[in-house]
Amino acid sequence: MKEKTDKLLTLVMLLLGVLCAVFAFFFAVDTTKFTGMFDIVFWVLVALVAVSVLAMVYFLFKRIIANGKLVKFLIGCLAIAAVIVVLFLLSKGTDVSDAMLDRNGVTQTTSKWIGAACYAVYLLVIGAACAILYVEVAKSFKKK
Repeated sequence: MKEKTDKLLTLVMLLLGVLCAVFAFFFAVDTTKFTGMFDIVFWVLVALVAVSVLAMVYFLFKRIIANGKLVKFLIGCLAIAAVIVVLFLLSKGTDVSDAMLDRNGVTQTTSKWIGAACYAVYLLVIGAACAILYVEVAKSFKKK
């Protein structure tokens, strides 16, 4: 019974994803042809994406709680939050001139958040590369 439910929910989520893609296509197309549909397509797209995200979060937490790994999940979330705070504190926020910040309506704090996001991306890329390298090296030693 559980397998049928999982397959049905997977099919429904796939259908929602396809609908989102179709509405995103209509949204991205030249809107002069679809002037009357622009608002409708936009809000349907927003609703479908919201439903998809809520369903994803619901099933994520359902699986985490069912497997008894809620504590590990919360520790991971706290670790990510701590890394983001450290990256925010490390970013300078003065990489861009004040004239550029004023022209674009950006504050020093926003500039620090952008710097922290850049550092986070660098950290994630380095972490992914190290993980790939570790897996490949470990796989080569296991075969021998």
